[in-house]
Amino acid sequence: MKKFNFKVLVMFAVATLLMSSCASIKKMKKNADQINWDVTPEVLEAHAGQVNVSVEGQIPEKYFVKKATLTVTPIVKYEGGEMAYPEIKLQGESVTANNAVISFDDGGNFQVQGALPYEESMRMSELIVNIVAQKGGSVLDFDPIKIADGVIATSELVDKSGAPIVGIQKEKNSTGKYDPTIDKFQRVVPDEFIADLHYLINSSYVRGEEMKADDVNQFQSYTKEANEDARKDLKNVEVSAYASPDGKLDWNEALSKKREATASGYLKKQLDKLGVDKDVSTKYTAEDWEGFKELMQESSIQDKELILRVLSMYSDPEVREKEIRNLSEAFTAVADEILPELRRAKFIASIDLIGKTDAELIAAAEKDPASLNQAELLEAANLTDDMAKKKAFYKSFTKQFEDDWRGYNNLGMVQVMEDDYNDAAKNFEKADQLDNSNPIIQNNLGVIALKADDINKAKELFSAASGVAPQVNYNMGIVSIARAEYDKAVQLFGECTRPNAALAKILAGDNNGALKVLESSEDNTAIVDYLKAVVGARTAKENLLTESLAAAIAKDASLKAAAKSDLEFAKYFENPKFKEIVE
Repeated sequence: MKKFNFKVLVMFAVATLLMSSCASIKKMKKNADQINWDVTPEVLEAHAGQVNVSVEGQIPEKYFVKKATLTVTPIVKYEGGEMAYPEIKLQGESVTANNAVISFDDGGNFQVQGALPYEESMRMSELIVNIVAQKGGSVLDFDPIKIADGVIATSELVDKSGAPIVGIQKEKNSTGKYDPTIDKFQRVVPDEFIADLHYLINSSYVRGEEMKADDVNQFQSYTKEANEDARKDLKNVEVSAYASPDGKLDWNEALSKKREATASGYLKKQLDKLGVDKDVSTKYTAEDWEGFKELMQESSIQDKELILRVLSMYSDPEVREKEIRNLSEAFTAVADEILPELRRAKFIASIDLIGKTDAELIAAAEKDPASLNQAELLEAANLTDDMAKKKAFYKSFTKQFEDDWRGYNNLGMVQVMEDDYNDAAKNFEKADQLDNSNPIIQNNLGVIALKADDINKAKELFSAASGVAPQVNYNMGIVSIARAEYDKAVQLFGECTRPNAALAKILAGDNNGALKVLESSEDNTAIVDYLKAVVGARTAKENLLTESLAAAIAKDASLKAAAKSDLEFAKYFENPKFKEIVE
C-alpha cells in the first residue's frame, strides 16, 4: 500500500484554492473597463472652498464574483499629492459582510459622494478610482481608472477685501440710527438772532426802555458784526409785528400794522447808524395765536391743558377768546403772564456762517490740528487723496478727541486701504470699545474677519450692520460668494460694477450679464480682463477670450501661469492663439 503525505496534499489544495480565487478576481481586474462611470460634475469644481463630487458606477451582469469584495475609492490626484474621497465597499452575493451587494447575474449600481477641501494644487488634477479586490486570502489592486478632470476654481477668484465705512456720523437720531447730518462738516451754516420789541396794551409807541433792552442791543451788535465779518453773510433782516389775541379782530389788525411801521422805522434808523446797508422786510399778524400756544405750553398756568384744548377745537379767533375768557381764574393769569409778551414786534436777523475753505482746512490740519473742531478735522481728512496725510489727520483726531470712536475707525479704514489689516483690526477694536453697538464699526470688524477667511464671523458682523450703508450689501455679497450662494450674491451686489459683482453673475450662470458689468466697470485691474476671458471661454467667443486674456497678462504677468492651469480654458489649451499668449 502506498503512503500519502497528508501535509503535502493539504498544501496543494490550499494552493489550488488560492490560484482559483486569484484567477477570478484577476478576471474582474482585466474586465474593469466594463464598469461605467458617471461623475457629477463632469469636471470637478470648487465651491465654498470645497470640491464636491458624486460618482455613480454601473457594474455589468456576469462581472461581480459571488465571493469577492471590492473597495472603491475616488481620489483627486495632483502634482505633489492626492486626496481621497470616502470609500465604498461592494460584495458579491456569497459574502457574509454588511456591504452593498452586487448581483453576479444582474450586475448593479453604486454611488459615492463626498467633499474635499480645495487646495491650489488641485487646479490641474485628475479624479481617479482606486479599486482593491479581495476573495478569500487573495488581494489584488486594480490599475487606477481616470474618470474626470479637475478642478475649475473660478469661485476662488473672489476678492475678499471688503468695503470699510468711514465714520462721519456722531450721534443717533430719534429712530436709533446714525444720522449723517449730525456733526457733519458744513461749510455754510445758517444762523439767526431774534429780539422782541414790546409794546404797552393798545399802543404802537416804541418806548425808550425797550430801545435799551439787552436783546435789542445784542441784535444790533449781531447784525453789525455779520455785516462786517467776511466769514458771515447777512442774508435777511425782518420785522414781524403782532397784537395779542384779546380784543376785537379788526382793532388788532390795525394795531399790528401800526406796530410794524413804528418797529421797522426804528430799526432802519438804527441800522443806518451802524452802517448796515440792508433792506428790512416787514409783515404783521393781527393776533399772535402761534406765540400764544408756545407760551402756554411752557407756562405753569392752571387749566393750561384746557386752554390748549380750546385752541385745537376752535379756529375762529373770537370764539377762542370767548371760551378762554369763560375760564375766569385762568384768564386772569393769561392776561398777566402771557398776553403782555405777545404785544411785540420781532426783529429777526438771518445769516450764513462761512466756514474754512478746503485749502484752509488742509493747511490747518497739517500745521495746527488743535485749531480745528471734530467736523473740520474729519473734513480735512476727507478732502485729501494723499494716504499719508489722511492717516496723519486721523492720528491727530485720536489724540485730540480720544473718546470719539470716529478717529480710530477712520484710521483703521485707511490701514485697510493700505493692506495693513493687523493695525486696522486694533483700531477698529478701540473704536468698538468706545461704541460697541455701532453698525459702522461692526461692518469694519467684519471686513477684518472676511480678509481672515472667517466667513461665519464676517456674516454675523455684517448682519449687525445691515442697512447702515451700501458697503454692507457689497460685503454680504462677498460672503454669499464664499458660501456658494451665487444668486443671493447677485441680488446683494445690485447695480455694483466691481469685479466681484461680475464674478457672482458668472458663477450664477449669467455670462451675458457678467460681461455687461465688466464692460461698464471703472476698475482697470487685470482681474476685469481675466473675467472677460472666462466669459469668452464659457460662451465660445474665441476673440473675446484671447484679447481679454492678453490684456490681463499685460497688466499682471503672473496670470500667464494661472491661465495655463485654469480648466476654464481647457478646450483652448491646444489653440495656437491661446498657446502664444500663455507661453
